[in-house]
Amino acid sequence: MRLPLIPREEKFYDLFVQDVSNVLAGARLLEQLFRNYDQRERLASLLRDTEHRGDEISHDIGHRLESTFVTPFDREDIHGLISRLDDIIDLIEEIADTCILYGITEPTPVAVQQAQIIVQQCEQLQAGLGKLRSFRQLDKYWIEIHRLENEGDRIVRSAIAELFKQDQNPIDVIKWKDVYGLLEDTIDACEDAADILERIVVKHA
Repeated sequence: MRLPLIPREEKFYDLFVQDVSNVLAGARLLEQLFRNYDQRERLASLLRDTEHRGDEISHDIGHRLESTFVTPFDREDIHGLISRLDDIIDLIEEIADTCILYGITEPTPVAVQQAQIIVQQCEQLQAGLGKLRSFRQLDKYWIEIHRLENEGDRIVRSAIAELFKQDQNPIDVIKWKDVYGLLEDTIDACEDAADILERIVVKHA
């Protein structure tokens, strides 16, 4: 096996795991917020701290990317991966802030389900990125993330349809349509991250 003349910067792998672990922490905080809604202000504050921590990790990765000559895989894929992880935590924070801004007094069962799906997707991302060094046997992670995305789509589309069927306050319909849309966007962002993981593995396996 031919060895590279210039060693690759392996620290990137550890930073990816730090980044996705922070995203997973944010996802779990969102689920806690919906399950303990009387503590929403405190949990939303913790979420903001988690989002700021994600920014710090992303900036660290970005600086290393600029100063590293040989990266473990394509620079565009590294940039794409950290951007998608950023998107996930940003959307999670936006969901919590929107619920508070809109004065939503109680979460729906669908919101709890969607938050749980986001947690499960982030767990799969964490497991996959934790084994990325090998570029092997990672397909089960993105397959499960895609399955969860399909499940989330089905749930939220049904929930939005129900909003318009029931005799509800139009303002509440608008509020929940927005929140459900953000939840769906977050689930889609997790799938986007899984697509980048798949692309990296396909290139290097």
